[in-house]
Amino acid sequence: MIDQRKLPNEEIYNTYRTPEEVAAAIKTMVIRGAPAIGVAGAFGMALAANNSQAKDREAFFAEMDLVAEMLISQRPTAVNLPWAVRRIQNFYRNQKDTNLLVLQNKILEEALRIFDEDVRMCRQMGENGAPLIEEGKTYLTHCNAGALATAGEGTALSLFYEAQRRGKKFKVIASETRPFLQGARLTAWELGKNGIDVTLVTDNMVGHLMRLGKIDGAVVGSDRIVANGDVANKIGTYGVAVLAKHHGIPLYVVAPSSTVDFDTTDGSKIPIEERPDEEVTAFFGTPSAPAGVKVFNPAFDVTPHELVEAIVTEKGIARAPYSQNLKKVLQR
Repeated sequence: MIDQRKLPNEEIYNTYRTPEEVAAAIKTMVIRGAPAIGVAGAFGMALAANNSQAKDREAFFAEMDLVAEMLISQRPTAVNLPWAVRRIQNFYRNQKDTNLLVLQNKILEEALRIFDEDVRMCRQMGENGAPLIEEGKTYLTHCNAGALATAGEGTALSLFYEAQRRGKKFKVIASETRPFLQGARLTAWELGKNGIDVTLVTDNMVGHLMRLGKIDGAVVGSDRIVANGDVANKIGTYGVAVLAKHHGIPLYVVAPSSTVDFDTTDGSKIPIEERPDEEVTAFFGTPSAPAGVKVFNPAFDVTPHELVEAIVTEKGIARAPYSQNLKKVLQR
């Protein structure tokens, strides 16, 4: 994994050999982004299978199930992590092989399929959503929903990459995304490396820019989309959505089907992860707040479906009413 905590100043790649190491990397945000941590979870399960010393299927399953719960517990909001891990669990439980070596290899193959599927889904989301990116317009994106957040080109940023391949000229504004600065450190770095015209702004400049007419649309990813179309994404997305609605600017949410959670009825039921205080009280190691001050640091917020113009998936684009149309699109 590329250590995303060190970007853009250093490009450092870490190698992980145990599921516990993978779990720690997910928890500490060495790797982040809903699809990416899902893929990482699948590979964590493959490592657990590879490292297992179990002598029979029952012991192997029990060992793997414990690893699954450990991996899932690292980040509670993004649904891709439990989706990928549960898929691996269902896969090995449905296998008839009694030879554990064969089963271990098959689990690795399934993890690789999850990786490959994510690469394809990213490309398909880009192809489906690129027509939403109009010539000469400027689009805001919040947090990082690009190649760093997936196995492929990204979710939200895949629209920009595909639009660029189609010869469109446009501009992107990246909001810095406090407190972890995914927009400043990751999105601005990634878009710049790929030749896309990007301008960095602080989070509290967005409303001002919208009032001045300098933003034509907003494109964001998601960590969980529920049955009614409510969207959990990086903290600050709800504020962007409210501002966009007020100024008549469309908000597009881009996510693969693995991010959609039809078992949860609405956004009020999405668990919101809270992160350590020091992410707010220190600026990457340098104290920036009084010692001992109380901190509230939710990593995500929920945007109500009525603020979303469209949801772009690898199967197509869903529009309101999402409680009906999201499922129709994904069943194609």
